Order: sequence, then structure tokens, then C-alpha cells
Amino acid sequence: MKRIGVAVGQTVTGTASPLCILKARDGVPQWSALDQIIKTWAPNQIVLGIPVHMDGTESSMTVCARSFKRKVAHRYGIPVSEMEERLSSEAAAWHVHASGADSDLDLDAHAAALMLQSFLESLSRNA
Repeated sequence: MKRIGVAVGQTVTGTASPLCILKARDGVPQWSALDQIIKTWAPNQIVLGIPVHMDGTESSMTVCARSFKRKVAHRYGIPVSEMEERLSSEAAAWHVHASGADSDLDLDAHAAALMLQSFLESLSRNA
């Protein structure tokens, strides 16, 4: 509702990297900043993290994330896939600490990269 971590990746190498954080107000992102990212990177797919409770059940945030997913798909005409984001921030904090990664980027961007990396790995497993 306040920040959106953004990462970029590629299917050729199967790697993902944190890119930036987009600020949001009451769940509304900085559309112009997202427009610029889409224009610059020209993705052929978007992967969106979907929050769920620890037991896997959905919450009001899940509903908001799926609403955002529909808006993004409509606005850009690009397929949008879902990736569960449970524990992604905790994993990102561990990864940043353990790897000495650039901690100047907010953990949300690192969490987005970890989710995207998992998504890319699932593509290679299913190929």
C-alpha cells in the first residue's frame, strides 16, 4: 500500500536483480514512474507478488494485490503472473546480510528479485 519493490530479470540467464522502489499512496502507485520502467525495460511478462497469511489463506491485502494485477494487465497489455510473497522480506534481509549485497536498495526491491528469481527457476523446471 506504500511501496512496491521492483526487480528485473531475464529468461536467458534465469537471473533477477533488484531495481528500485516505487512509492504508493493508499495502494495507488506512482503510475508515471511505473510507465517509465515499462518503457525502459520493455518486459514481455510481469510477475506480481501476492501476499497471503502464513497458513496460505488470503487477506484483504491479497484482494488489493489482485486488483492491482488487473490494473497493470489492463494498462500495459502485458501478461501478469502471480508469485506468492510469503516470507520474501525475511529471505531478502537474510540474503542482503549473507551476500554483502547492496543494502542501499530497500529490502522490498531485494524481495522482488528473490520472487522473480523463484519464478524464473520454476519456468526452467517446467520447460
